[in-house]
Amino acid sequence: MPADPAAEDCEAALASLLLKMRARDVVDAEEEQVLREALGQIRTLPAGKVIVRSGTVLSESTLLVEGLVCRYKDLADGQRQIMEIHVSGDFLDLHGFLLKQIDHNVGALTPVRYVAVPHDAIRRITETHPHLARLLWFSTLIDAAIHREKILSIGRRSAVARIAHLLCELFVRLRLVRLADEDGYQLPITQTDLADATGLTSVHVNRMLRRLRDDGLCTFRNGRVSIHDWDRLQRVAEFDPTYLHLERRPR
Repeated sequence: MPADPAAEDCEAALASLLLKMRARDVVDAEEEQVLREALGQIRTLPAGKVIVRSGTVLSESTLLVEGLVCRYKDLADGQRQIMEIHVSGDFLDLHGFLLKQIDHNVGALTPVRYVAVPHDAIRRITETHPHLARLLWFSTLIDAAIHREKILSIGRRSAVARIAHLLCELFVRLRLVRLADEDGYQLPITQTDLADATGLTSVHVNRMLRRLRDDGLCTFRNGRVSIHDWDRLQRVAEFDPTYLHLERRPR
């Protein structure tokens, strides 16, 4: 029989989620099946579209299958601040399960595919599989840790360190779900997106990227980040991945 594209998408989303979870704890076969059964409808959106709008009453959470997504807030004049960039295997709005609405937008930076996870299914997990529920909760704590680093970057890091830190973080997170190689990763976003994620202007971002390139640390060109000197890039960023809690231990 021909393959079911929707089923393949669900398996792809689950595979990335499990890579993240199993890097930090054990997920057994029963828990894997419970997660599989919780996955709902596959959806697609082009770049620039809102996936979850601030204030909307939610009855499901969203698991990213493919593409890049951002959480953001904006001002009346259209200025946008990106709080976090999400990659494959990330829940985009898991905290909406308890909040029932979120206070920011979630939008597609690139064309995306994602899968809905009904809140009823998440509720059953919390009631019947407490370890799995803790792992889902853990993922929201990682989001909070990323947000704290974002505040530190915008408040205290230099312009070049802000960009270097974001590129380091994405390298580690994408490598975790096997979307980065030893030399770098695909990052098909614009310098305007980078500016919105770092609190800089596009002109300033361009200058800092040129500086990172000229110093032999990394290059951002044609939608790809090429890492030339990982150790020095981390030093410039003052990047310490401890906040991503990559160690494997019982949760």
